[in-house]
Amino acid sequence: MLIAHFSDPHLRDRGKLYHGLVDSNSMFESAIRHLNNLDPQPDIVLVSGDIVDHGTEAEYENAAVILDKIRQPLLIIPGNHDDREIFRVRLPHHAIPAASGPLHFAVGDLGAVRILGLDVTVPGAHHGEMDDAACDWLETSLAEEPERPTIVMMHQPPVLSGISYIDTYRCLHGERLEQIILRYPAVERILCGHIHRFMQRRFGGTLLMTAPSTTTAIALRLGANAEPGSFIEPPAMLLHQWQPGSGLLTHLVPIGSFPGPLPFF
Repeated sequence: MLIAHFSDPHLRDRGKLYHGLVDSNSMFESAIRHLNNLDPQPDIVLVSGDIVDHGTEAEYENAAVILDKIRQPLLIIPGNHDDREIFRVRLPHHAIPAASGPLHFAVGDLGAVRILGLDVTVPGAHHGEMDDAACDWLETSLAEEPERPTIVMMHQPPVLSGISYIDTYRCLHGERLEQIILRYPAVERILCGHIHRFMQRRFGGTLLMTAPSTTTAIALRLGANAEPGSFIEPPAMLLHQWQPGSGLLTHLVPIGSFPGPLPFF
């Protein structure tokens, strides 16, 4: 099973730029073209939040058009820049529950690996939170198939990245999530976005990873009083390959055209 993982496209209205500077729409469309040229093709595509930038109707209208260019089954969760209720109405065909409240989902019919979408966003805020309801939903969902290989996808990571100006907006009470995950060793990955960079660490007896953004990268400034900033670095995606007996292997895949192929040496 091959799983493509994008994050943080920050799509805008047609013709508008992200922060007035960067064409996030065309960058995500380039990412989809890159996806469509992969061989073999992924079985499923994940997008871990911040689908749009301001949460407006116009942005979601444009996002629906762009997302429909993805050929594979698509599973997405909201991030802190999304509007949960407009998201629910405008993107109803992406495993989004019909009822009100968090947009959690559990999908197990697309391959060997079960995908849990954990919506930790706090409406009107930029941080996430593992509140009682999120903990209860996750515990119940994992207990349904405790031995099945599982990915948990969320937006804000529940750990410190070392980038002080984004860590303020992490998922709070991550220790509660960690204690739940420790009880379910079949969880292969916790996949996040939000950081606009790739990072990984051990967490709850498994691996936690963040996918880069398909638009700008948050500056990797680890000083305690670092000035916030972003760069237009090469965008990238993650590609997770599941194989029986060996589990999940993850590749970081730059998006774009590069010189080559060169002779193998």
